[in-house]
Amino acid sequence: MRWNLDPSHTSVEFAVRHMMIATVKGTLNLKEGYVETDEAGRPLRVEARLDAQSIHTGVADRDAHLRSADFLDVERHPEILFRSERILPLGEGRYRVEGEVTLKGVTRPLAFEVETSGPAKDPWGQERMAAHFEGRLNRKDFGLTWNVALEMGGVLVGEEVRFSVDTQAVKAGEAVAR
Repeated sequence: MRWNLDPSHTSVEFAVRHMMIATVKGTLNLKEGYVETDEAGRPLRVEARLDAQSIHTGVADRDAHLRSADFLDVERHPEILFRSERILPLGEGRYRVEGEVTLKGVTRPLAFEVETSGPAKDPWGQERMAAHFEGRLNRKDFGLTWNVALEMGGVLVGEEVRFSVDTQAVKAGEAVAR
């Protein structure tokens, strides 16, 4: 069974250490994606595409720098792609998802635990399911190496990127605009 990820009910948030003492947070938009499940609703495959151009931290100059070749290079790499390779059940709607993420043209393995809920019918009769997951990646693994050494020691931008995703998916063939 196929479920289409609903961009209007998906949030992709990230956080990176700044100057070794603070955290800067931002968001990215989901372009499209899907989940394939078996008849019992267990996920078998996931694919999601994020719009790299949509990166938003609330500071226009920083967002422009993040879109530049120093970081995401959105002119040459407009999408961030995740494809699952294996999904292992952990019980009670929880799964370990293992796959690959492609960021700035570099593909690396990525694994995280996901918690699912549903399916349920919304007030308009659409069947939906939802998921939440969190993870981490090292930006240097994807060639995002730009940084500035700080006079007091350390660097301006941390290497670890933490992310959190909440998403809903609508059973294929049903509209997703609500």
